[in-house]
Amino acid sequence: MKKMLPLTKQGLLNRAEKHIFSTGLNDGTSHLCNANMKYGLAKMHYVQDKYGFAPDATFITTPDETVSRNAQRWEQGISYGGRLSWGNGREKFTILDVMPNCCGMLVGGLHDLPKPRSILGRVFDLEQKASYINDVRVKWDFYKGNHFIDVFRVDTKEPKLKLPKYAVIMHAGCPELKGETEKGMGLYWHESNQLKEMCKIVKTPFGPMYILRGHDAVDYHDFHMFAEDFAKKRRELAFREIFYGGKILINHTHQGLLNMNEITLGCQMFHSKDQLLPVSIRADLPSYLVRGVHNFTPHQMDLLGFTSRADELGVYNRLNRADVLPHGGGYAFPDALSVEKVFEMKDKRYFKIEMANSVGKKILSNMREMEFTYRGREVMQRCLDIGMCEIAAVLDPVYTIKI
Repeated sequence: MKKMLPLTKQGLLNRAEKHIFSTGLNDGTSHLCNANMKYGLAKMHYVQDKYGFAPDATFITTPDETVSRNAQRWEQGISYGGRLSWGNGREKFTILDVMPNCCGMLVGGLHDLPKPRSILGRVFDLEQKASYINDVRVKWDFYKGNHFIDVFRVDTKEPKLKLPKYAVIMHAGCPELKGETEKGMGLYWHESNQLKEMCKIVKTPFGPMYILRGHDAVDYHDFHMFAEDFAKKRRELAFREIFYGGKILINHTHQGLLNMNEITLGCQMFHSKDQLLPVSIRADLPSYLVRGVHNFTPHQMDLLGFTSRADELGVYNRLNRADVLPHGGGYAFPDALSVEKVFEMKDKRYFKIEMANSVGKKILSNMREMEFTYRGREVMQRCLDIGMCEIAAVLDPVYTIKI
């Protein structure tokens, strides 16, 4: 049997590109998302091949596919807004570059509309308390990142669905557990000496990849389960302390490991049509409670042009059981039209971006350097157009608090 020659760098990138199944809006941000993820998948395929696995890592996106503004994750070739898989879910093999942080959203029901001043007072009171969950002290971070407290008026679209008159969405993860603690090794390899010592660094043509195998992968997954439980209880504690008497409706992770070989990166996986999930759009537009519809069906895959490629790559069943939904609108870069070219210089990738309102180009490596906003209703419309979900309730914004 003739031995196959190793793929060139361009060959690796071409193969990786075929393993991206995009449902995005084809805007400039979608182009950036997929241009970067191509490098992450090429690295994963290289590592899979090295350790005797089929090089079949896939990125199945949701309509909010976007960039990660976390510089470390982005530079590792990891984008946002989809389900990333590098195995069958049973292999003791975990890729740390994806950096799970157990972020999620809690939706709480309220019978009365609270006054913003009262909410702010309770937030500041909570920050002064010594709160513990599973013997870990909580470090409240309401003032960091894109963590908002959004209050809505509920417009229920299903006659049989009984929801409170008002609702709140709170978005948070578990920053306390990114580094090592007495409870375990931590989630981020670059913030944990223990994890640095445990992981294997694999050199690939596109930079290093950090992996765990065997018992180390199992231990890491166990710690992730502890962290996810902590993050959910953390959101619940914040809600109960800030919104007295409210009812928790949903508390769901959208950035975390599904198993040792898969992660949701800013997207949500559902298990039944009875399950309600939030899609949080920007503050000046309605958000939604939706019910997921099984995706991707054979009909959907035909419409999206996925069928023959999924068959050829041997990942048809992976798509057919994806059952994913966006968690929001996703970052958007209105002045970015497309990615003209990606080139490497001194171990960094640079994206040459064609601008929408200029004849000039913008060349950069870190997406934090780009001015951004959030997408709007077009994400939900895309979901409805391709049959990913049904709207159960519309959440009309009343006010948003950014601490």
